[in-house]
Amino acid sequence: MPPPAPVTSPAGPAGSNDGPDWDAELVQLVSDNLAGRVTLVDVGGLDAVKQRLEASFLGPVRNPELRKMYGTTMRGGLLLWGPPGCGKTFLARAVAGELGAHFVSVGLHDVLDMWLGNSEKKLHELFELARRRTPTVLFFDEIDAIGHSRANLNRSAGRNVVAQLLTELDGVDTSNDGVFVIGATNQPWDVDPALRRPGRLDRSLLVLPPDAAARTAILAYHLRDRATAILSVASVVAITEDFSGADLRLVCDEAAQRALAEAARTGIAKPISETDLKMAAQSLRPSTAPWLEMARNFVMYANAAGEYDELALYLRSRGKGPR
Repeated sequence: MPPPAPVTSPAGPAGSNDGPDWDAELVQLVSDNLAGRVTLVDVGGLDAVKQRLEASFLGPVRNPELRKMYGTTMRGGLLLWGPPGCGKTFLARAVAGELGAHFVSVGLHDVLDMWLGNSEKKLHELFELARRRTPTVLFFDEIDAIGHSRANLNRSAGRNVVAQLLTELDGVDTSNDGVFVIGATNQPWDVDPALRRPGRLDRSLLVLPPDAAARTAILAYHLRDRATAILSVASVVAITEDFSGADLRLVCDEAAQRALAEAARTGIAKPISETDLKMAAQSLRPSTAPWLEMARNFVMYANAAGEYDELALYLRSRGKGPR
């Protein structure tokens, strides 16, 4: 698939009255830095996640002839969920890279507005801009904050935003072909059930703490530009189970600080050693632990439909599952 065309304002040339009055900030959101494009090759480890992503999402999208044969369209939605710091945003960027698509990361500040009706307007304009610049991946980080379950919303303004998001996902008045919506959340139980209906964010992918291969790759990545001794990170990988990618970056930062402090004290520069890394890892606790404990309660008491079965298997494999 060829790279997307450079983004220009869809309102037409300067002085033209054709098209809507687009907000310049929205146009900037869709601008894409091709030099920074990443793909699944850049994702260390997580082979099972990548295989499922390829089979359930990327494979069908990449094959227009098969889509034509089976009468499917180039539209889709994916929900990435799991503990914080485990690479959901990076995976979403890799999906955009695999599709040769623009990547638009949408935060709360891009949508929510204090004035009644403005949030829905901003949301509509984001989708309209994406539809004019296909292929585009619209990535909603912390989608539970925008698409919160309406059963728990008392204010009509919040309910209206969820309703507008549902309307845009359905593409009632226009086609969403070539617009791929990816949501990420640490709280899947707070996402409105209507968002996960078939035709919307109907595919979901659990992104768990990195496995041993991924931890090895993450540690190597964060040590690549630092002075290190000839070391093996296998011993560090062995004691960092349940560490997120963000935790592993902190391990490398802490190890560097230890080596720097020692160099400042002795006046002799020393590379980061395996001992520095192990001491740093042993001084930290995985940030995923509170999430896994909270998630255990949902697996135990709110899994009647089986949507958390994969998480239940993981918890049981770690000796943390429901008894």
